[in-house]
Amino acid sequence: MKNGSGSHWKERLEDWWIDSGLVRTTLGVALIVYLLVATVLGVIWSMEPDLFSVQEKAAERAEALNTQVKTGFTSTVTAIEITDTLLNKPGGYLGNDMTPPGVWLDNIPNWEFGALVQVRDFTRAMRKDFSRSQSQSTEDPDLAIAEPQFNFDSQSWAMPSTESEYRKGLKSLDSYLVRLADPAQPDAQFYARADNLRQWLLDVETRLGSLSQRLSASVGKKQLNINLAGDAAAQQSTPEAYDQEVKTPWREIDDTFYEARGTAWALSHLLHAVEVDFQDILKKKNAQVSLRQIVRELEATQETLLSPVVLNGGGFGFFANHSLVMASYITRANAAIADLRELLSKG
Repeated sequence: MKNGSGSHWKERLEDWWIDSGLVRTTLGVALIVYLLVATVLGVIWSMEPDLFSVQEKAAERAEALNTQVKTGFTSTVTAIEITDTLLNKPGGYLGNDMTPPGVWLDNIPNWEFGALVQVRDFTRAMRKDFSRSQSQSTEDPDLAIAEPQFNFDSQSWAMPSTESEYRKGLKSLDSYLVRLADPAQPDAQFYARADNLRQWLLDVETRLGSLSQRLSASVGKKQLNINLAGDAAAQQSTPEAYDQEVKTPWREIDDTFYEARGTAWALSHLLHAVEVDFQDILKKKNAQVSLRQIVRELEATQETLLSPVVLNGGGFGFFANHSLVMASYITRANAAIADLRELLSKG
């Protein structure tokens, strides 16, 4: 009886081992297939969106609304298209992904953040400057909703998710565009004035200046503390060393590089739109060619990166330093924006 019972359990153990082996094999094959699919998707999702024609997008939207392209229409459509690209490109919005392959990717999330910051700055300018005739005028109700929505946490996974909050902002921008296009709703306005444009360009100049410094610091550099230069009575809360070494941590070098790429991508579109909506202002100041040169510098940053990684060679070293190349374009664009602001300030 004992021998029969032992044989029975032995057979059951062998059957279990065979069955579990099949399960392990099946799970192993499934895991390999999943990783292969995730890798392929990761490559596809890591492709940066192409540049688009802001005038064509504006014409398409005007046709859909059965209206004409008027002042502010192209700029609003461009902000909408940039945001829509962030949310609906291959893989969707990746900055808050918690599962493969999105969680493995960091280049595109940093690219997204660079573009997102430009959307935030531009919608803030629309809310506080472009849509208001003067400082005491009432802000537009749709833009008052859209602007804070885009400032929601860019990495929130759930309750609420980043995408859901940004889609609310996108919906409000769409509502503003519909009202702007409707002649029967004069409360929706876009004022193309030199002072409005100069104020937004100041924000752009500040953003690009910071990016340029972070990109240039990829190799590390010594610099003197000039934070209080030009004002003998100036003070700061915490003292800093007179001679400082500034260097971007090596783990953040590619992050800064792709953030700069996303910034330049979004900004080049917005400047194209500004050239349309502020055409008369720019023509009067003979500033169109200046703006076009800025766009040319920014679009040069969108060239295909042939290296599989962002190289960080020394400034005059054997290997390339992609961050310094990017910094050169960003710096030239930033200097040209400063010149354009000065030009717009003259009568």
